[in-house]
Amino acid sequence: MKKKYKTINLPKINDNRGNLSFIEGDIHIPFGIKRAYYLYDIPGGAERGGHAHYNLQQLIIPLAGSFDIYLDDGKNQETVSMNRAYMGLIIEKMVWRELKNFSSGAVCLCLASDIYRPEDYIHKYSDFIQIKNNINGLNIR
Repeated sequence: MKKKYKTINLPKINDNRGNLSFIEGDIHIPFGIKRAYYLYDIPGGAERGGHAHYNLQQLIIPLAGSFDIYLDDGKNQETVSMNRAYMGLIIEKMVWRELKNFSSGAVCLCLASDIYRPEDYIHKYSDFIQIKNNINGLNIR
């Protein structure tokens, strides 16, 4: 079974004035970008995420600082540490994610394949596991 998440290195242009990285939808990532949002001023000990999406795909990038992302595709669990602004994590649909252990000053950029749709969220982990067990990876929506 193919993993439903993976880290990627983004293009990086080195310059003595500072580095530049960029992302082009449907080129560097497997989807067009329809929404961008970012997390910042995260209090110590706070966690974000705690959900899965039926259809949404995301690229998550640590623009500043660091944080961990706990991932669960219903069979495999993994924690990925994010701490490089030129590294992103692509998360496909139907993957539970929790963002934790934010460093002071961390900024997390999320690029999404769709606009905000509340009906696309699975907020309860028990519901997520039940859906994964019942559908067993088929396209459910």
